[in-house]
Amino acid sequence: MSNLVAVVLLLGLAAYAVFGGADFGAGFWDLTAGSPERGARPRALIEHSIGPVWEANHVWLIFVFVVTWTAFSEAYASIMLTLFVPLTLAALGIVLRGASFAFRKSVVTLRNRRLFGAAFAASSVLVPFFLGTVAGGIASGQVPAGGQSGDWIDSWLNPTSIVTGVLAVVAVAYLAAVYLVWEARREGDDEMVEYFRRRAVITAVVVAVVSAIGMVVLHNDAPHVFDGMTGRALPVVIVGVLCGVGALVLLMRDAARGARGLAVLAVAGIVVAWGVAQWPYLLPESLTVSEAAAPSGTLGALVVTVVVAVLVVMPGFVLLYVLDQRSLLPEEGVADVADRVAGD
Repeated sequence: MSNLVAVVLLLGLAAYAVFGGADFGAGFWDLTAGSPERGARPRALIEHSIGPVWEANHVWLIFVFVVTWTAFSEAYASIMLTLFVPLTLAALGIVLRGASFAFRKSVVTLRNRRLFGAAFAASSVLVPFFLGTVAGGIASGQVPAGGQSGDWIDSWLNPTSIVTGVLAVVAVAYLAAVYLVWEARREGDDEMVEYFRRRAVITAVVVAVVSAIGMVVLHNDAPHVFDGMTGRALPVVIVGVLCGVGALVLLMRDAARGARGLAVLAVAGIVVAWGVAQWPYLLPESLTVSEAAAPSGTLGALVVTVVVAVLVVMPGFVLLYVLDQRSLLPEEGVADVADRVAGD
């Protein structure tokens, strides 16, 4: 039962990387779009793309926290006590990001709109970085077992955490660029298609370079995970690489279909490969999944709850994304009173 819950937890992490990651990545391109005049069109497309669904994507993060806390409370306590600094910074970033995204459409002065826009964009970069450092701290064995607190600085300011944080930022930026190519093509904006296509291709290469550097760092700093990546997780790694290469080829050829799905599989493959690589440990190499698991009764109740939640909640998610892709949802990114006043 504990293995089943661990798989569910890993799938929840992969879902957050894909849905929430594309959300954060769009903020990265907002940050790098340039001056208000030059970046107006990319930012308008970004707002149009994420406006109807951005609130829903963090459900996956809440799901991951609740499952970990319920099923693996000892590991949850150790992670929270050790990595509270990056987790707190990530939480603050999520709140600041959401508030800034909403408020920059309501304020009327150009100065305040720029302030909230900068806060939204900067938080979109910092949140995946801090969440990546959490994953790196766990992978490098910086979190002790037994619900104990490890070093609250070295646990996330170490080579594996830093490179994982950078990888998280560039991976979500890549995924968002691919999504935005699709959105621009759906809007019939050929200039924005080419704008984000170039950035998707460049970022794909950066992801590959950072991943290669990460493997070197893992070899020195997290040997258990490195051995897993080159051993039991190797098939997942190969599939992820092939999907990434396939998406890159389609993007370079400006193919209309296929790149988005392959990019999703490539980014999800990074998360799944990480989970498989550190198996059977939840906290390498001190706490296994079976050792950290709650009593069987708790796990059984959790599995039933997850099944019920999937049956109740997932249809709503599917409907939300389908309506969004068909442009049938009210948009937060449309012109409002604040836009008109700021323009005047």
